[in-house]
Amino acid sequence: MQTDKELKESQIREKYLTLKDYLDERTMRIWAATEIKQIGKFGKTIVKRATGMDYKTLNKGLQESEQSALLNSDRIRRKGGGRKKTFEKDKTLTSDIEVLVESATRGDPCCSLLWTSKSTYAIADQLNKDQYRAGRKIVGRVLHSLDYSLQANKKTREGSGHVDRDKQFEYITEKVKLFQAQNKPVISIDTKKKENIGNYKNNGKEYRTKGNPREVEAYDFIDKNKGKVAPYGVYDITLNKGWVSVGINHDTAQFAVNSIRNWWYEMGKESYWDASEIFINADGGGSNGYRIRLWKTDPIAIGLQKLSDELGKSIHVSHFPPATSKWNKIEHKMFCFISANWKARPLIDRATVVNLIANTKTKSGLTIKAKLDETIYQKGIKVSDEELEKVNITRSDFHGEWNYTIHPRKN
Repeated sequence: MQTDKELKESQIREKYLTLKDYLDERTMRIWAATEIKQIGKFGKTIVKRATGMDYKTLNKGLQESEQSALLNSDRIRRKGGGRKKTFEKDKTLTSDIEVLVESATRGDPCCSLLWTSKSTYAIADQLNKDQYRAGRKIVGRVLHSLDYSLQANKKTREGSGHVDRDKQFEYITEKVKLFQAQNKPVISIDTKKKENIGNYKNNGKEYRTKGNPREVEAYDFIDKNKGKVAPYGVYDITLNKGWVSVGINHDTAQFAVNSIRNWWYEMGKESYWDASEIFINADGGGSNGYRIRLWKTDPIAIGLQKLSDELGKSIHVSHFPPATSKWNKIEHKMFCFISANWKARPLIDRATVVNLIANTKTKSGLTIKAKLDETIYQKGIKVSDEELEKVNITRSDFHGEWNYTIHPRKN
């Protein structure tokens, strides 16, 4: 048997379904306000549940019903009425604005909100160089639709910024465009943080029956039999595809280069079989840092030089300037979606990690392949000056320590 509330809700819903296709937005709000007043106690909650209107809309209706001036207004917009937005008429406006702010974008890599250091005035000026297309207000609306937000300064301890930091980003951006125009691979690489394997708590929440949370270990002490895993990612910026080698021990330069090698044979070769060059975007530190000798050449296993020799391709590398690692594309285009996919899921074994990574997908079409790498990588391998001199390297005139190309050796 229905309660009094349920009966009223049912009656309101029936009225709403009858009226919704005939009333404009304002009249619908005022009708809802009238029903709320007639019901009295709990009226707003009942009408909200019956119609699906949010409290903000209902409150506006209550205000309008009290103000006769608004009731006499001639401005009644029907659903879908009004002029089309400028960026709906100009099909390329949104993408053109996104290109203009691309190299000036900052933000938390795992957050959907971004912000740009360029003002809407500056963007509008650049946009209107050839012909007028949009003013600063329209630029602001487009940025909002792209999930950019206007934010004040926030102090962050990222270390000292380099004087040529912005120029390095511009250098990378231009080189990426050049490689993409020639259908040559551009990859962003990095190591995701190591993860404990076992029935441990993983950040996030998941839907389960009420009062039935997933039970995990109380403490995150490492299981010596299962250990940790180190996922190393390779993200194809152009094709929006990723590769992850799930390592089981040390994050070394050998592991980094071998992950790139695996990406080439598993994914890259099929798409770029005729490309003569590969462009790598990497952090300035870590196992693939610009100071790491083992990254460039390895006397025992594989470094970039041996990979270049094996593939017969020149490998271009650009490192991000100091204290800018979170601007690496792989962080906010791939890793954050992997984290979201396994939120609240204990990584009980290595197979679970590989499967969760490989099943990560996004609305934008991201696909990822993953494979366990059970190689035991040695630490502490030294590269002599003599070995380093054998590397067939060409350094850029602009910050050659950050930007260089390793070419295949003829013999």
